[in-house]
Amino acid sequence: MAKFTFNLPDIGEGIAEAEIVAWHVKVGDHITEDQPLADMMTDKATVEMESPVAGVVTRVAGDEGDVIAIGSMLVEIETTSDVSDVSPKILEAVAVPAETKADEDEIQQAPVLATVAVEAQTEKATVPESAITAHRVVTASPAVRARAKDLGVDLSDVKAAGGHVRHADLDAYLNYGSGQGYRAPQSSAKRNDESIKVIGMRRRIADNMAASKRHIPHFTYVDEIDVTAIEAMRADLNANRGSKPKLTLLPMLIVAICKTIPQFPMLNARFDDEAGIVTRHGSVHLGMATQTPAGLMVPVIRDAQDRNIWQLASEISRLADAARNGSAKSEELSGSTMTITSLGPLGGIATTPVINRPEVAIIGPNKIVERPMFVGDTIEARKLMNLSISCDHRVVDGWDAASYVQALKKLVETPVLLFAD
Repeated sequence: MAKFTFNLPDIGEGIAEAEIVAWHVKVGDHITEDQPLADMMTDKATVEMESPVAGVVTRVAGDEGDVIAIGSMLVEIETTSDVSDVSPKILEAVAVPAETKADEDEIQQAPVLATVAVEAQTEKATVPESAITAHRVVTASPAVRARAKDLGVDLSDVKAAGGHVRHADLDAYLNYGSGQGYRAPQSSAKRNDESIKVIGMRRRIADNMAASKRHIPHFTYVDEIDVTAIEAMRADLNANRGSKPKLTLLPMLIVAICKTIPQFPMLNARFDDEAGIVTRHGSVHLGMATQTPAGLMVPVIRDAQDRNIWQLASEISRLADAARNGSAKSEELSGSTMTITSLGPLGGIATTPVINRPEVAIIGPNKIVERPMFVGDTIEARKLMNLSISCDHRVVDGWDAASYVQALKKLVETPVLLFAD
């Protein structure tokens, strides 16, 4: 018998350490070659590590949530294999951590923000095995297939980035996608307390939220906007859109945001507080806070000011899908200069969104409601929406934020101006 030490390999350029977000083995387990050992999360991606040898696990590096350095021992295996020329195996990196995966309205985004830069690696690994089902081609490791068989799960029903099903995808299906998760109690028995370790994506979101609130003195301004006219225009555009994508209010609101930004450059900015430098950006790279079961992600609409409403609608849909299914690339999840976040139909009277550091402003449209309103001397039913904006008070004054929202309100309430040069 030989002892093989699986040292954590370099799994990304410039990465010095990685967090253990899920163990697939424990000490004493008999494992096969190519069997998943652990899911490791870096600042760039979550990567599933596979064993290059068969044998018995004799030692593991730590618990879920522990951070270990590149090059240090991850797993020790007692094996009969020839270990003289064995290289660690890394399964294809995926942009979804080992905890969960997906959902949202017509771009129903979350009320608070995290700066999440998750990268889908481009290097491909050999797929252990594949099978064709009646629905689609499904690939998975032997361990995942065995687990799915024991659970009675048809792998063709499990959504996975790139079509390759991993343990994380199976967990997400069991928790959210199968219809079995979060079932109502079948009896009146009291539920036990549950302690959940904050690791992986959720810990990164927690750290980013804490840093944003700790470093940025937030203030929030809220105003009411009459969206009756723009909603009527949207309905007309959708009725005559032909093969174009269906419009939500969001792309029209983004056009209004971009048209008003040149008058208020201090809002489309990033603040390096350590260097004491505010960079006011000429282009609007708009972050779009998107809720997924893995946590909050912020895909970025590049050069939003150069896109028309139909192009924005297509890009919103594409980026939201990429964030949910884990196919979003690193460059699509970083570099935003301003962010928009919405609760969609969940609504609420107003939100106080958290700024996506190092940006200095975040806009939060709220739920549209129909209410009676005075229009001149008459009372009419009008569609109204509160709009929130949170700003970094170190670089944005309250007057600037209020003035910006008033300019935005004018465009939204007179939507013909959206298309005027």
